[in-house]
Amino acid sequence: MPNVVPWMLLAQQEGGGYLMYVVVGGMLAFLGFVFLVIMLAYGPLWFQAYMSQAGVSLFELVGMSFRQVNSRVIVKAKIMASQSGLSIDRRDGISTKRLEAHYLAGGNVMAVIHAIIAAHRAQIALDFDRAAAIDLAGRDVVEAVRTSVSPKVIDCPDPRRSGKATLSAIAKNGIELRVRAKVTVRTSLEQLIGGATEETVIARVGECIISAIGSSDTHTRVLENPDLITRAVLDRNLDAQTAYAIISIDIADIDVGENIGARLQNDQAEADTRVARAKAEQRRAEAVATEQENKAKVVLNRAKLVLAEAEVPKSMAQAFRNGTLRSQENGASSDSPPPPSTTV
Repeated sequence: MPNVVPWMLLAQQEGGGYLMYVVVGGMLAFLGFVFLVIMLAYGPLWFQAYMSQAGVSLFELVGMSFRQVNSRVIVKAKIMASQSGLSIDRRDGISTKRLEAHYLAGGNVMAVIHAIIAAHRAQIALDFDRAAAIDLAGRDVVEAVRTSVSPKVIDCPDPRRSGKATLSAIAKNGIELRVRAKVTVRTSLEQLIGGATEETVIARVGECIISAIGSSDTHTRVLENPDLITRAVLDRNLDAQTAYAIISIDIADIDVGENIGARLQNDQAEADTRVARAKAEQRRAEAVATEQENKAKVVLNRAKLVLAEAEVPKSMAQAFRNGTLRSQENGASSDSPPPPSTTV
């Protein structure tokens, strides 16, 4: 009996160790299977990032899948940034978290990276935060950098927006000038967020051109020196609070239009003539009315005279009946009382 107990204890210990080996082995097999799946899914992408020194770990790739982030876009962006000499430092550079945050905010990660690389090649100061803000603001950040490097020309006026090919302005002598200008602008990355668009630039330039021509004494002065317009426009700092910096303004075409002053004077003369005719017609009508009124008064007075003449016989007959009617003798009135009698 004493010899049986040690053998039983040894058997139990061997059974427990076997079970432990089975559990550990199963866990290792499961972990190996998971690792194999991860390597099959993310291994090529991680190896590409590793060989490009993009600084993207395998666990970050797995986390992107849980966060619904396109890992291929992030890895490609970091590889481009790394190969272009940009900083991909986790604290101050273009880190994986910053790219993921921009992607989750609805931004275009590749456009931002392309813009930063182009700005870096052109030695233009543009960091990731500003580029991401421009992209999230709805502006084309790549086009902004391209315009900042290579200025573009804007038509003033723009036929596509206004439907007009020229600006119409009138000098002080009344002659119309039709002008078409070319405005060369460069994108101002510092004012791109919140700055006015090119429609504002076109409106400001057009307003100043019209004002400059209107300030000229004659149209011939403008035709002789078109640079008077450009100098007057450039001196007004029209690119303030806009997304562009005006480099130059060139008069592409200038034509002489109608004599607006003469036409306005002719219209004013015709209007004055119509007013004078209306006043003369009014005076004539008033004269005719006065004449008719006077004729009516004459007729009324004649009627009153007839009535008065008709009353004379009645008055004479009444005087005869009353005995108050006498003949006029020695200058005495017929109706005067008789002289008093004297006693001798």
